[in-house]
Amino acid sequence: MKKSSVALSLITIAFCGSPLFSSSQNPNIVLVMADDLGWGDVGYNGNKEIKTPNLDQMSKDGIQFTRYYTAAPLCSPTRGSILTGRHPFRFGVLAAHTGGMRQGEVTIPEICKKNDYATGFFGKWHLGWVEPEEVENKAFYSPPWQHGYDEAFATKSAVPTWNPTKTPPKWKGFGSNEDGSWGGSRYVHNGTVVTENLDGDDSRVIMDRAIPFIKKSVKEGTPFFATIWFHAPHEPVVAGPKYLEMYKNLEPELKRHYYGCITALDEQVGRLRQTLKEMGIEKNTMIFFSSDNGPADPMVKAGVGSAGPFRGHKHMIYEGGIRVPSLLVWPGTIEANKKVDTRMCSYDYLPTIVDLANLKNKMKEQYFIDGISMKPAISGTGMVRDTTIFTAWMRLYDDVYGRALVGERFKLIIPEHSKIPELYDLKNDPYEKVNVIDKFPVIADAMLKELAAWEKSFTDSQNGKDYAY
Repeated sequence: MKKSSVALSLITIAFCGSPLFSSSQNPNIVLVMADDLGWGDVGYNGNKEIKTPNLDQMSKDGIQFTRYYTAAPLCSPTRGSILTGRHPFRFGVLAAHTGGMRQGEVTIPEICKKNDYATGFFGKWHLGWVEPEEVENKAFYSPPWQHGYDEAFATKSAVPTWNPTKTPPKWKGFGSNEDGSWGGSRYVHNGTVVTENLDGDDSRVIMDRAIPFIKKSVKEGTPFFATIWFHAPHEPVVAGPKYLEMYKNLEPELKRHYYGCITALDEQVGRLRQTLKEMGIEKNTMIFFSSDNGPADPMVKAGVGSAGPFRGHKHMIYEGGIRVPSLLVWPGTIEANKKVDTRMCSYDYLPTIVDLANLKNKMKEQYFIDGISMKPAISGTGMVRDTTIFTAWMRLYDDVYGRALVGERFKLIIPEHSKIPELYDLKNDPYEKVNVIDKFPVIADAMLKELAAWEKSFTDSQNGKDYAY
């Protein structure tokens, strides 16, 4: 891999990776993601009330990335960063509902297809409209099947986490209909609206489509890349009777629903792992798990969602908005019960997967990849990241622009609705209680210059430097 001349140390890639252990069989790859799951919303991070036995077991069976950051403190930008290896500012997805992912972007499923993988997407897309007849989509139509997926069972954005075709009782927000039907996103399978098997737990509805895809791929002797992006615990937060009963003694009622839908999600993670084991492919399958951002603002304010000890929540570039649960299991290949504290970002997925799975890949020289391969950290050979992580989001109409540079020790922040930079010493103050910008002005000035270089590079990408669009 070679670095560009830009001061940002952005990475261009034209390489073949090498697997941790040589094998003639391509490993299967599964990306699992929760929606608005906070650092403190899982048992293995210290939550004593919530039941997440399968995620807790994953943390024991594989690797916990303890300093995993999302490229933005909200959903759509992070999702795009995962699939492309690039910061979403390069392709203009600055926040939720601000545009579809550009066709010129190179994605993980596209790379996998060139390596003879079957590719499937299941769940919340949120990188463009999925129904071409919708008047509102206009130029935002950009469904999964236009980005490398052979099979896609997807919604445009959020749905209720229980009975996803019905407006939940008492819900008056987006998508609500007075007749009890759901007026928001609908499930679409390869372009056709779905009407069957949509009752009950939404995470189960999603897994019911993902598992047949996996079984079909295995039957045909084809390695698979499956993306399973749950809606839970994004609003509308609803849990079914079985899961509410598990938390019957908790108050407020919202917490019972919130915890319940997370436990339901966890159950489906266990179902996935059990299926892989029963099929005899567990040891040839890597499963990544993460959240797209920190816990939602209303959930935190209600005392329900948790960023653990960290400051902030979704829509904030403090740690609580961008530092989230992240796991990897690959039985027999990676070390079990291991914590990796190397800084990792959501845009590291693409180069990491290419490297781990030994995928043939070649990109144009001018096409910047912001991510780096985490293989050295995963394999245990040691890794200290020598590049900063950039995380940000923007809404131009409301003058919102929150951004941060996360270094090994220091983190520079310019919060939303502010133009005044802050500096935190994460080594000695991981919870961002003391702004030390006056104590370290030289470091702050250097990071501000680096921030400006990032922003210049993003503008160049949006304006066509990386590819004609």
